[in-house]
Amino acid sequence: VNSFGDEQLAVDMVADGLLFEALKYSHVCSWACSEEVPDPVNMGGSGYSVAFDPLDGSSIVDTNFAVGTIFGVWPGDKLTGVTGRDQAAAGMGVYGPRTVFVVAIKDFPGTYEFLLQDDGKWLLVKETTEIGEGKLFAPGNLRAIFDNPEYNKLVSYYLEEQYTLRYTGGMVPDVFQILVKEKGVFTNVTSPTTKAKLRLLFEVAPLALLVENAGGASSCDGLGVSGLDVEVTAHDQRTQICYGSKGEVARFEKYMLGESKRFADVKV
Repeated sequence: VNSFGDEQLAVDMVADGLLFEALKYSHVCSWACSEEVPDPVNMGGSGYSVAFDPLDGSSIVDTNFAVGTIFGVWPGDKLTGVTGRDQAAAGMGVYGPRTVFVVAIKDFPGTYEFLLQDDGKWLLVKETTEIGEGKLFAPGNLRAIFDNPEYNKLVSYYLEEQYTLRYTGGMVPDVFQILVKEKGVFTNVTSPTTKAKLRLLFEVAPLALLVENAGGASSCDGLGVSGLDVEVTAHDQRTQICYGSKGEVARFEKYMLGESKRFADVKV
């Protein structure tokens, strides 16, 4: 069990160790922390600090669903008192029928997907610069519909409008499909009886950079703001999130918050 009280699996710890070792030998990482080791560890380098989820979706490994790694890179020595917008880069690895690496770099438009080939080399296979509209949804924490009436109405809208349900329970593949299909929405909200589980530092902020660099949008913390604009005040800070096209994020905010000030001019 880690310091957050989460059960740790052996595969989590193997992945965690490999990533810490790689960061140590990069010589450009000063501090690093993870969901498994949340207190920052001195990596002996200088330039950047890294926060990562070593194996998101490890609880579905035995079902042979796709799983992945999420990471965010911040310049300097701080991993609190920062926002996702301060990231220099973010990325995720997706381990499924294909092994791919997806990266976004601050102030460089687009999100880029690289495919691992048989010879061990990475091939650029996709550049995503626009997330369009399309009826594809991945509703996380669906049990919240029982005591979150706004979320219940939103999910009912998806069903009534005959959206295609594509949800595995792994955040990496469920968000990655938005980049691949260039459409859709991922939601994970809370309710009085279902508390936030997603961590801003290790998951939400890095994925927000990937989605927004690709032309999409995010809505975080029930505040109607981007996942890049919520300050990280603690390593274990948890939140709710929506990723998707600007139209889908606008719809999410209108259902959940009553209005979408940022996307008032977006037709939904």
